[in-house]
Order: sequence, then C-alpha cells, then structure tokens
Amino acid sequence: MTSTVPNAIEHADEQQPPITMFGPDFPYAYDDFLAHPAGLGQIPATAHGTEVAVIGGGLSGVVAAYELMKMGLKPVVYEADRIGGRLRTVGFDGCDPSLTAEMGAMRFPPSSTALQHYIDLVGLETRAFPNPLAEATPSTVVDLKGESHYAETLDDLPQVYRDVAEAWAKCLEEGADFSDMNRALRERDVPRIREIWAKLVEKLDNQTFYGFLCDSEAFKSFRHREIFGQVGFGTGGWDTDFPNSILEILRVVYTEADDHHRGIVGGSQQLPLRLWEREPEKIVHWPHGTSLKSLHVDGEPRPAVTRLNRTAGNRITVTDADGDIRTYQAAIFTAQSWMLLSKIACDDSLFPIDHWTAIERTHYMESSKLFVPVDRPFWLDKDEVTGRDVMSMTLTDRMTRGTYLLDDGPDRPAVICLSYTWCDDSLKWLPLSANERMEVMLKSLGEIYPKVDIRKHVIGNPVTVSWENEPYFMGAFKANLPGHYRYQRRLFTHFMQERLPEDKRGIFLAGDDISWTAGWAEGAVQTALNAVWGVMHHLGGETDATNPGPGDLYEEIAPVELPED
Repeated sequence: MTSTVPNAIEHADEQQPPITMFGPDFPYAYDDFLAHPAGLGQIPATAHGTEVAVIGGGLSGVVAAYELMKMGLKPVVYEADRIGGRLRTVGFDGCDPSLTAEMGAMRFPPSSTALQHYIDLVGLETRAFPNPLAEATPSTVVDLKGESHYAETLDDLPQVYRDVAEAWAKCLEEGADFSDMNRALRERDVPRIREIWAKLVEKLDNQTFYGFLCDSEAFKSFRHREIFGQVGFGTGGWDTDFPNSILEILRVVYTEADDHHRGIVGGSQQLPLRLWEREPEKIVHWPHGTSLKSLHVDGEPRPAVTRLNRTAGNRITVTDADGDIRTYQAAIFTAQSWMLLSKIACDDSLFPIDHWTAIERTHYMESSKLFVPVDRPFWLDKDEVTGRDVMSMTLTDRMTRGTYLLDDGPDRPAVICLSYTWCDDSLKWLPLSANERMEVMLKSLGEIYPKVDIRKHVIGNPVTVSWENEPYFMGAFKANLPGHYRYQRRLFTHFMQERLPEDKRGIFLAGDDISWTAGWAEGAVQTALNAVWGVMHHLGGETDATNPGPGDLYEEIAPVELPED
C-alpha cells in the first residue's frame, strides 16, 4: 500500500504490463525512442558543429543539449543560477556532506520511463521513498482536527479513511473511465486511449478537481471531501489542487505518477550534473571524450539571458548578462516560461500571439520546504508504553501539512523534511526566515508528539526554499486551471513548426511546464526530446525509418483539439 487514500490501481493484476507516463494527451513511447539502437536521428554533415542555444540548465535543457551534442551540433547552454533547475540538492553547513536536502524534485515514479533511461545512463541508484503508508515507511500518523491516528497500513486507520478511499476509487471509475483508460495505457492501445480521452477532455475541460468530486455521488459527504483534501492519495493532501483542472489530476492517476515513488541516492541534482560531464560512447562529428562541459569555456554554461530577438534570416539572437550577443539558427527555451514576460526582454515576433497568450495565462503552484539535519533516525525508537515508533511520517491539517523522515541507516545522521506545503499553505511561510519557520514547525509537531524532543536531535541549521520567491522560477510548477487545455496544447505542440509562419520558427519551447505532466521530471525529459526532434527537423535532419520520432508520428497521436469558437 503506497497511499492513505489509494487510487484504484492499487489492486491491479501484478501480471499486467507496467504503466508509463506515456500519457493520454500524446501517447508516444519516449522510452522506446530512447532505447532504439538507431538513435534519435541525424543531421546533414553540412550542419555539423552548428551552434544551438539552449536557454536553461535544468534537466530539460541538459537532456536537450546532451542529445543535440550526440547528433554533432554544438549546444550553447545558458543558465542564470546553477545546473539542475528544480533538481536542486543542497547540503547543511558544517554537517556530513552525505546529508542532503532535496529542495525541488525528490520522488520519482517508476512510470517515468524516459527519466529512468537517463538515471540508468549515468549510473545513479534509487531507493523507495517514504511516502504516507508506503512499504518503505515504518509508520504514518494522520493528525486532523487535533486527533491523531497511528498506522502502518490503511487498515490501521478508522473506517472513515477506508470509506474515503473507496469513494475516490468509485469517483474515478464513474466519472473518468478509470479501468478502461488504465487498461489502454498498459497495452499502449493508442486508438482506445484517444477515444476515451477525447470524450473526457470535451466533457471536463471546464471542471475543477473539487467540482469533479462534488458531482460524484460517492463524495456527497462534505466530511469525506474534507478528509480527502487533507489526506489525499499517494503523497498526501491534495486540497491545494482543488481549484485546478480535473484533467491535471486525471493525468497523474492514470499514469501512476503519484505511486511507488523512489528517491535518487545522493540527490537528484546529480542527474543533470553527471549528464553535463558525460562523454557519450556514440557521438557524431565531435572527438571521443567530448562532453557538454568540454564544449563550454571553463566548463561552465553561459550566464543568464537578458534579451531574445529575431534577426535577419529568421535567426534567434541571444544577449546574456555579460553583454555577449550571439545569433543562432535554432534555440531551445527550457526556463520557466514567465521569464519571457519579465526577466528577459523579448521581441513580440518570437512567438505567434496565441502562444504568447498561453504563456501569459500559465498558472503556477507555490511550494515551500524546510529540512533539518538530526543526529540519528530517533523516530525509530519505540515508545515504552505503546510499543509504537515515537515519531512517524506525518500528515496533518496543522501548518506543517507533510513531514517526511529520511535516513540512511540506524547509526547514521539523518534528515527531517519538517514541512512540505503548496499554494496557500506555502504562502503562509513566505515572510518567515528559515529559523522562524522551524520554530513554528517544531511547535506544531510538538502538539502531535508531546513526548518527543525533536530539537535536541538537531545538529545543524535548517535549509528552506519558497519556489514562488525564487527569482528565476516564481513558482514550483505549472498546474492548469479549468479552461486552460487549449493553452497547454499550444505550448506542448509548439515543436511542430511546419504549421507556423516561417518568421515564427526556430525557437522551441521545452521544460516540465510545457509538458502535460508539469511538476514531474518525466515531463521535462519528454519535451526536451520533442524539442530535439524539432531542431533536427529545422536543420534538415531526420530520424531513422525504424525509429520514428514524436514529430514523425504526430498526426497519429496529436493531442485532442478543442474548438476555439
């Protein structure tokens, strides 16, 4: 059991094919594309060595740059802050360097198969992440309205939680054809996926997550909806998502994005950093031993982009923070899309007006975390009276909302994520310093665990992040509101540029907020691969006939198109 309120797939036949974040909107097998021995494609020899700007050094930018380099192009990566983007792993001053905190992405589902390709490629290990009631989690405490319940499985919780779990399963089945879609995704039955999803997109594009629950007879009880919002499924409470489009939530549950999570041993930021330094075995044009690092002066990306404009011949001209101006035949923009509205001076001619509208209307979620290092995983100590763990992974309606306990063995220092919050819950922390946040969190947790002195185990200063306050992010991840499907479709399909006027081609959008699965690293990888295909095609290249790319199969798998009038 991986969830306090599990989705319906928990009881699926283990012999069925595994699910992937293949997705209902664009059912393209990115994992097969990456695994094929023919590679992702080739460009004409006359284009070898051509510079391509890659703006943003997060996972999407580094993956795109890595694959362009393998084709014989010369990616020029621009990064305003640090390589990794929202894969950000930090240490604690004065503590063992093995103690780390994941300020951004920290848990990844097995269904992220394109992401897993790169995790395996650079030799990283993963291990089960201690989500609520996951097998890797010794115990979970659910604390609502001042009443705490200790559980090792869902069956240990009061009946009302099982009722809520059942209501969620019924709601998905009756309102979203869950079993049919699950079966189609497992079998990669593209016609059936498209048939089911087309009806749901038309029916539900204007519906919020909360409205979807309210329309279900299974959730007629306000108490059940309230508990579901506070405890949720998979990773915890989802009430901060209640105003968002139900289509966003269905993508998550259909693809098991919120289930069976794993963390990257040593920290997720290692993935883009290792790709940056990796020397591919198969590479065109460049000598063996070439890496992204070696293609950049001093092994560092160019600094922040301050201006983007079009110049003669439909070229893309990039000005950076050092005042350096370079012009490119093609560019990939992977940074947070609002940067195009604020931090970067842009020509209106970069994109069609409908795409500018979609960028401007993108809705981002706020998110905050705070971590502290502790001397050992003391939470595994047993209460002398009850025999239970003295502290547990905690879901609560108090300020902390979600508290995660992370250890590397019983005799080693450990880390507590004292709080992980989203949206309004995140904004409550925004004015407070790291130490002020810690004091409020310790007070809340002290009310749940009055016999546990957490403070005496703390061995270093807390580290914190509020992504809405990060100048190059201004939010944690995209989450569409009702009615935003058309906007997201414009952004995702931007890599198909033959439909655009010639003077609007050559710059390609990528990144997790361009994907259908924002907030998941898989979406960053998938859109990077779309953009790589787009650049290759733009420069006269093509894929091998035995391994068609996402653009080659576009007409068969294109996202549902809703009418504009």
